Amino acid sequence: MIKHLRIDNRLIHGQVAVTWMRRINADAIAVVNDDVAKDRIQKMALPLAARDAKVLVLSHQELQDYVKEHPDESLFVIAKSPMDALRILESGLEVGEVNVGNAAPIAGTKYVMVDKSIAATKEDAEVYRKIAELRGGKLMTQTVSTYQPQDFLQLLRKAGL
Repeated sequence: MIKHLRIDNRLIHGQVAVTWMRRINADAIAVVNDDVAKDRIQKMALPLAARDAKVLVLSHQELQDYVKEHPDESLFVIAKSPMDALRILESGLEVGEVNVGNAAPIAGTKYVMVDKSIAATKEDAEVYRKIAELRGGKLMTQTVSTYQPQDFLQLLRKAGL
């Protein structure tokens, strides 16, 4: 089961490896993105950033297979993009919490800063709204585990998205 699905294009970093993993208390961290799963260097480097946690770097299909083969294992899944998160949710896998984490601006895109650490384009905003629809109309953001969660859809509206 996926205990927590975090959208964070920085993937594994100190906040994720230490505070979020401690809060979520999952058996493993799974980074899910088809391109990252094909990148030999990232597959080797990402586990190093997670200290003592078990780390999986998986494509979307590999996540499906892994969850079916390990039904009793709880996962903290990090999706690189909102589209990755939407694909996971649409796959039918059981997902506990969903959290919009960090989204650094991507050069060459028409992004808007939704929050001090979250950039989004109009296309991203559409995907976030689809995610919210699948989650009963709600989507929260909490960049740091000690911060109060915020209504992400409200932040999108305030940012003009």
